[in-house]
Amino acid sequence: MKRLAGKTALITGAASGFGAEIARLYAAEGAQVVIADINEAGALEVAASIGASARAVRCDVTRRADIDAAVAQTLSAFGRLDIVVNNAGWTHRNQPLLQVTEAEFDRVYDINVKSIFHMTQAVVPLMREDGGGVILNIGSTAGIRPRPGLTWYNGSKGAVNLLSKSMAVELAPMKIRVNCIAPVIGNTALLESFMGVPDTPENRAKFIATIPLGRMSEPGDVARAALFLASDEAAFITGVEFPVDGGRTV
Repeated sequence: MKRLAGKTALITGAASGFGAEIARLYAAEGAQVVIADINEAGALEVAASIGASARAVRCDVTRRADIDAAVAQTLSAFGRLDIVVNNAGWTHRNQPLLQVTEAEFDRVYDINVKSIFHMTQAVVPLMREDGGGVILNIGSTAGIRPRPGLTWYNGSKGAVNLLSKSMAVELAPMKIRVNCIAPVIGNTALLESFMGVPDTPENRAKFIATIPLGRMSEPGDVARAALFLASDEAAFITGVEFPVDGGRTV
């Protein structure tokens, strides 16, 4: 039997990278999926690649109205919402902390942290009424073992990592499980911003040298962790900060 048969998942930032791979794997394991992303064209492309069990929704996760609309469209399309993956993320460029502007700081926190506040307000009442659900937040190893030059981003992911634990404790009586996945740096659209230098083999090698298993994370690594934590196999797991990091945080 497929591991997410009969479930519906809403995944933010799912037009590319980790989110797109989570959506594809969830669908392969029987879930109906909603790909929510500010990049509507990309979201439509991912949904089309999945087929009838997927829908695309344009969603700016910093706007509560967009979050509410995405949830409403999920219910309209599939009639239920069992799993939410707060995957949308952003970073300022790797640079000295005094050089990051207030606008850049606000954007990082609005996308990485406040979006989870908006989503929680929107979906917890629904999950409570339905007798439970799963919320997965995509944090980062940056919130566990920070790298220089990413101070404000590190702080935003530290907030995601910790608030996931607090949410887990508070929402457990409602049978809502909350876990956090903390990937190490991966080959995504934000790679050069994380590194702060051009993406060359030499610069990649410097970052890979800090990861004991000798490579960056791949979308499939994160998707497989997200599948397990959303499945009934993880029914007694909540409040976990789950590094997918090749040993980076050891």
